Amino acid sequence: MFNVILASHGGFAKGLLEASEFIAGKQDNIAAFGLYLGDDIEEYEKSLSFLSRQNKIFETASVRNNALVANTPIIRAKELNSLVSNKDIKAIICAAGGDGQLETLPYIDYENIKNNPKWYLGASDPTNLLFVVTTMLDIATLYSCNAKSFVGNKDDLITYEYLYGKLSKQESYETYQPFIDYINDNDNYLPVRYESEKNFKTKGRIIGGCLDCLAKIIGTPYDHVNEFIERYKDDGIIWYFDIFSMSAFDVYLTLLQFKLAGYFKYTKAVLFGRVAFESTAYNQYITSYKQAYSKALENIPFISEMDIGHTHPHFTIINGAIVEVEYENHKGSISYLI
Repeated sequence: MFNVILASHGGFAKGLLEASEFIAGKQDNIAAFGLYLGDDIEEYEKSLSFLSRQNKIFETASVRNNALVANTPIIRAKELNSLVSNKDIKAIICAAGGDGQLETLPYIDYENIKNNPKWYLGASDPTNLLFVVTTMLDIATLYSCNAKSFVGNKDDLITYEYLYGKLSKQESYETYQPFIDYINDNDNYLPVRYESEKNFKTKGRIIGGCLDCLAKIIGTPYDHVNEFIERYKDDGIIWYFDIFSMSAFDVYLTLLQFKLAGYFKYTKAVLFGRVAFESTAYNQYITSYKQAYSKALENIPFISEMDIGHTHPHFTIINGAIVEVEYENHKGSISYLI
């Protein structure tokens, strides 16, 4: 049993643990976890084996580099640009989450992406690519899982079917596996229980991703949110957020920043996944994630504890699609209308 768990995108947590051990010696009661391909090569190989049954797989040169970031931002963007230009490639799947994809954005050839539309799929840090491609270029993207995650689970198979246009209504699961149990292969599942202040049904154009990443895009040259929501104001906007390790206080401030930036104009509902790693920082002011959502959103309907994001199983979200969202008595669903 670990008394302290350090969690981060990429290898920051591992580096912090190594630094502390350099100063204070071996720390047996502290575990570090990060999101990048790293030591998960076996899982990655298993996933590729599944994907290669019906598909030819192309890998870029840097994919298997065991590091916080696979290569320099220029090289990673160059590798992406080469995949985009390849007419034989119909879908680009990010290998893993982590840190650092934001730094590749200045070197991506967006005109190339616009002229060669194809699926882009990922989760967590790949939000930076998916969100920008959809809001800037009006190209639909898939938020669900990364290339190492196709291991035969029901939600993986649904994602795979979506790549081939086989859309289905996604309804709340009966149980879910907390993220810490998923990464440690613990067979622990808890009942799914969505939360909202009232039953409702609404439809609109859905957009979102990992909130930890979206917070870093605001105000950059790759922030085209207001253009996107103005373009689709008649449809109404439905936001979804996957939260990795932000505290409730940080979530509140980020949602408030979204609101002040005009992002929630035309918003009909907001969907929150379960938080992967909860933090109690500043909990004397914002005592819970639900309070953070309610305080920031005020009168906008929201559903929390949904099957979205880092916990398993999870929904596949098509950024830019029109969906119908329904919530009733702690259950919910997402149906794709376009």
